[in-house]
Amino acid sequence: MTPTIFRHKKYRFFFFSREEARMHVHVACPDGEAKFWLEPLIALANSTGLSPKQLRELQDIIEEQHYAIARAWKQHFSG
Repeated sequence: MTPTIFRHKKYRFFFFSREEARMHVHVACPDGEAKFWLEPLIALANSTGLSPKQLRELQDIIEEQHYAIARAWKQHFSG
């Protein structure tokens, strides 16, 4: 199961339901995908196919939406 948290432009932000416990978010688009850690700091974990410019844009979006992403994580993984 991969619940979508939200979409922004061509990007889909989501979780994998059966993955590690450390809070993180995945992002996918036609160009590629990335995984960002949300704690202890927001940081890129890995990526494929995305440019440095796209990765900066994604990090900015995640920083802006950090509260909503963390809330969605806690709701999804607490039940």
